[in-house]
Amino acid sequence: MQDKKEKENILMEKIVSLCKRRGFVFSGSEIYGGLAGTWDLGHFGVALVNNIKQSWWKKFVDSRRDMYGIDAAILMRQEVWQNAGHVANFADPMVECEKCKEKFRTDQLESKDKCASCGGKLIEAKKFNMMFQTRVGASDDSSAVSYLRPETAQGMFVNFKNTVDAFHPKLPFGMAQIGKAFRNEITPRDFIFRVREFEQMEIEYFVRKEDWEKYFEYWREEMLDWMEEVGIDMNKVHEIEIGDGDRAHYSSRTIDFEFEFPFGQKELFGIAYRTDFDLKNHKLDYVDEEKGEKIIPHVIEPTFGVGRALLTILLSAYNEEGEGDEARSYLKFKPSIAPVICAVSPLLKNKPELVEYANTKVFAPLKAEFGRVVWDDNGNIGKRYRRQDEIGTPFCIVIDFDTLTDDAVTVRDRDTGKQERVKVSNLKNYIQEKIS
Repeated sequence: MQDKKEKENILMEKIVSLCKRRGFVFSGSEIYGGLAGTWDLGHFGVALVNNIKQSWWKKFVDSRRDMYGIDAAILMRQEVWQNAGHVANFADPMVECEKCKEKFRTDQLESKDKCASCGGKLIEAKKFNMMFQTRVGASDDSSAVSYLRPETAQGMFVNFKNTVDAFHPKLPFGMAQIGKAFRNEITPRDFIFRVREFEQMEIEYFVRKEDWEKYFEYWREEMLDWMEEVGIDMNKVHEIEIGDGDRAHYSSRTIDFEFEFPFGQKELFGIAYRTDFDLKNHKLDYVDEEKGEKIIPHVIEPTFGVGRALLTILLSAYNEEGEGDEARSYLKFKPSIAPVICAVSPLLKNKPELVEYANTKVFAPLKAEFGRVVWDDNGNIGKRYRRQDEIGTPFCIVIDFDTLTDDAVTVRDRDTGKQERVKVSNLKNYIQEKIS
């Protein structure tokens, strides 16, 4: 009998294999042996991530009156990171094996004395700053030093005054951004969970000091609502209050939303109360017209990792059923998130009359209406169903010889496997009702 850890390892292997096989995620620089901590999104991975980001932007920006979007530069002056405290504080404790020279983060070790790779002795811990340092321009002196940003937040803080001057928002209001960040992780691991290049969806929500607890709770609830909307298994989500000494240097309160991954319960998203730390250090203030005075707003920061959202949704959606030849695996994505809404198939690809009908009367109109529609005529119909199941396509539409006389198609449901005949003239409404 398999123990729990073995089953979890097998599940992770299945997810990684499916992601490569079906074009979701590939290893970075794979043809040259790969580069640790980097991953590339394939066609369906891009589609799924775009749907995740669009869902996030719709809920937290487009549907609100108090949120302002921004897309700040990845490179910023070194003073940004000095005043934000990252040059001095953005570091992890690191140990090195005396024998094999492999390095580890101390907070990820099961044994504090023995190397996880070779069993050798671990040398005393030291701090390792995770920011990637680079140079801007041709100068060799220290003024040319810059960093690949380790978080998107500072791009919003340094544009606080620009946003206030441009839009004159009243407190409370927020700034939102989706963008790349970079951390030189000592030991990237667990597929796309801990990586060196990643994407964040972040909000900096500016409030009066006396209101921070109210808005902290408000945003905590909003984050939970969105997780459920995109199909994350909420039975595996846990809220962890981060204690003194374990929070980031800028935070006075942090809650991590952790998920039960196959490799353990780990951080998924987080919400932090950053006080006035950042605006004060950047010497930025705000004229509060209600109070008739200058104040430094305090900040609530909900933060979401795109890659971790992707992995969590994949794990939440993955299902297996049946045995032997009848066994199938499928991704039970919510239609709003699924990279493909429906696949269109002529029953036989070598019959021109079926192909012509399928292409002109079914595929083309649905593609124009929904966008996320694919053509699939590769292999027999059973193989097509299995392939679309693994992509997470909610509906497969088959055009057969009866279609040529009754103008109806067979629509097969991903989750139940049930099939029903639907008139071509009603297909758009049928699918719209199903995905609404």
